[in-house]
Amino acid sequence: MRVGIIGLGHRLGYLGYVFRAIDESFEIAGYVDPAPAGLAELEAKGVSAGRQYASPAELIAGERLDLLMIGSPNHLHLDHIRIGLEAGLKVFCEKPIVTTIEDSLELAGLMGRHGHERLMVGLVLRYSPLYRDLRAAQGAGLLGDVVSIEASEHIEPYHGAFFMRDWRRYERYSGSFMLEKCCHDLDLYNGVAGARPERVASFGGRKSFVPANDPAKEGVNDLELFYRKPSGWESTDKVFDSDADIIDYQVAIVEYANGVGMNFHTNLNVPDQFRRFCVIGSRGMAEGDFVRGYLDVHRMLTGEKAVSNRYANETALSQHYGADEQMAADIVAHLQQGVDLPVSTQDALEAGILALSMDEARAKRSVVDLRPVWDRFDEALLRRAA
Repeated sequence: MRVGIIGLGHRLGYLGYVFRAIDESFEIAGYVDPAPAGLAELEAKGVSAGRQYASPAELIAGERLDLLMIGSPNHLHLDHIRIGLEAGLKVFCEKPIVTTIEDSLELAGLMGRHGHERLMVGLVLRYSPLYRDLRAAQGAGLLGDVVSIEASEHIEPYHGAFFMRDWRRYERYSGSFMLEKCCHDLDLYNGVAGARPERVASFGGRKSFVPANDPAKEGVNDLELFYRKPSGWESTDKVFDSDADIIDYQVAIVEYANGVGMNFHTNLNVPDQFRRFCVIGSRGMAEGDFVRGYLDVHRMLTGEKAVSNRYANETALSQHYGADEQMAADIVAHLQQGVDLPVSTQDALEAGILALSMDEARAKRSVVDLRPVWDRFDEALLRRAA
């Protein structure tokens, strides 16, 4: 399987190694990136990145490709996806696939013209054993009808500092923190809810990564924590006085079309991080945490614990609770054997629209009604080339 890469950052540098470990035929033929942050780690693991090209057009013209992988900064994804689709290629794009509502509608139109099966998206948590077990418990009727969801994604200060230093600190590149980091989680709970979100309210801002909280002002000299995670393009050494325009905490409430309610909380400065959920249904409840590695399901009538699963936080290959290698295996099987994937481009777009609506609600301090957006979205999905 010959692959071309647009945007050889740390993520695709890592995934290149994972795909190669899963499938020995995986070969990177070439890449486009003027400053490939992931190249050294890829080559250190014995995986060649092939030839460097100056542009996506030159890469596509110069190589016979079975798959185009996109890991460029988020705001460039739509153009790079379009180039791949118009060249007749299968495309894998890291999340989030686009950064605005308008780009979401444009990509929906591209899917209508080129086919949904042509684009795969790196919403890796859909492949995690924990989430698969949660959906299996739901499918077995252990929860009954889902009523409400409580969920969160909280990251440690070293990771929060990375966002304040990296290109992702600018919403014009990332879309927003909620979109860049939490679209994974929103996609999962959209799937559990079984309906589209209709109304959203949200509040948040930045209170932790601000000058008043800089430990250096208190005489702390060992600041390695805040530089532990490397950044690449457009990076800065500033953390607490960064020019970032993203938030470092946000809360949101969501009402789905079927009446399911959800509250979601994210924070970038949590010393003992967790990524947990509680799904409460008419027949039972499921509690889990991806970081702490558990899933418990209790029956409503008896209080009996029907599921008690424990998971490894990381595996030999995976940075995402066993999900990275499963995603690689599933995508290879999809390309070679036509096996269905657990997440679609439409799922990714719907999760992204929810994240963006949370930011709109936060900025406007008002409830956002998504029903008009879904009308436009469905119209775009149905578009066909004349």
